[in-house]
Amino acid sequence: MMNDQKTCAETDRFLTYTLQVNTPPYTAAADRAFCFAEALLRRGHRLRRVFFYRDGVYHALAGAEPPADEPDRIGRWSALAERHGVDLVICSAAAQRRGVWRAAETRDLAPGLRVAGLALLAESVLDSDRWLSFG
Repeated sequence: MMNDQKTCAETDRFLTYTLQVNTPPYTAAADRAFCFAEALLRRGHRLRRVFFYRDGVYHALAGAEPPADEPDRIGRWSALAERHGVDLVICSAAAQRRGVWRAAETRDLAPGLRVAGLALLAESVLDSDRWLSFG
């Protein structure tokens, strides 16, 4: 009985999150989303998926090069996905509308990002304890 209670208590402390990022990479909301993602992973929580929606799909532009005096706000998501196995998804419809992605081409996407529809966001939300939207 004690072990069951301990297991439940541990489960309560470690939650599963889905994040939705709606703003382009060089905004305060995008910075907050990234810092939040890092913080929850540091504390042992699980980040199920980051879904980039609306102007958030600009996070997938592999060819974007920030000025030398600014951090690489696109590459940091790729690095986070590689380190922690986080699923990074951009919305297919939003990406097509903004010219970020064409259905037959994925070579222009930043490493670690993939394209899918809103159904994947819905699935992730249902599978998570918390869903936060930035921007």
